[in-house]
Amino acid sequence: MSTPVRIGVLGCADIAVRRMLPAFTASPDVEVAAVASRDLSRAEEVAGRFGCRAVQGYAELLDADDVQAVYVPLPAALHAPWVEAALNAGKHVLAEKPLTTDPESTERLLDLAAKQGVALMENVMFVHHPRHEAVRRLVAEGRIGELRSFHAAFTIPPLPDGDIRYDPELGGGALADVGLYPLRAALHFLGPALEIVGARLTRGAGRRVETSGAALLGTPGGVTAHITFGMEHAYLSRYELWGSEGRITVDRAFTPPADFVPVIGLHGRTTEELRLEPADQVAATVAAFVAAVRAGSAPAGDTLRQALLLDDVRRRSA
Repeated sequence: MSTPVRIGVLGCADIAVRRMLPAFTASPDVEVAAVASRDLSRAEEVAGRFGCRAVQGYAELLDADDVQAVYVPLPAALHAPWVEAALNAGKHVLAEKPLTTDPESTERLLDLAAKQGVALMENVMFVHHPRHEAVRRLVAEGRIGELRSFHAAFTIPPLPDGDIRYDPELGGGALADVGLYPLRAALHFLGPALEIVGARLTRGAGRRVETSGAALLGTPGGVTAHITFGMEHAYLSRYELWGSEGRITVDRAFTPPADFVPVIGLHGRTTEELRLEPADQVAATVAAFVAAVRAGSAPAGDTLRQALLLDDVRRRSA
């Protein structure tokens, strides 16, 4: 039996406390070794909740010999320097999405991880939910005929004014925070040859970052994708695949709770609802990271292609 992966957490962000630390502690394959914060009292508060030690400062945690891997939930603009420092310290890394704010940095860090012989994984959780593999099988089986187009939307209500996602210096903006989801879903289903055809980003009144956007993408074979995203909207998390003989619909697509009963809508001459067993995509992501740590590497192709597509959306909307 393999020993648990000893993981340290760089920062006490909401997603770390609310989602990832509970998932780490629930996994028999992970042991949370430490939580670091610039504020020792904050680190002590979080560490006390999850039964690990508190560390003041991120560099101090990276120096710890008993930490094999680190989770980086810092603001996006801080990902590149701290992921690089972790990799240079010989640690495996699970980094919040986006891995970095530009494709050049993403490629450099993926190359560094390969050179160091450690796993570097971006924390895009929805791709680990089994519902999306079930959708892939339906398409491959020809249940909607030939695939013609993909449509996806992810929008969330307005955030508090002081939220870091409204701060351009910290890597904020709707594209990297919520637009990443439908774009990654398009990549997931249509493959790496997907390219941006056109894009538009919109900045809400009084905001310093884009708060909504849309993009049109296409494959060399003529399949199109239309994605919409925003963070000052009514909530929507959905995608559809349209084929020559029917379509597939998926609601609550990107952030379903663990007890949610997944449903796949199959629409053709008749409408059918395929109900799956609930699945915890956070736990599945932790399991995938553990597997990557034990293998000494993580798949990198979609992470880099996603970074290039996000960059192209921004350039084409300028």
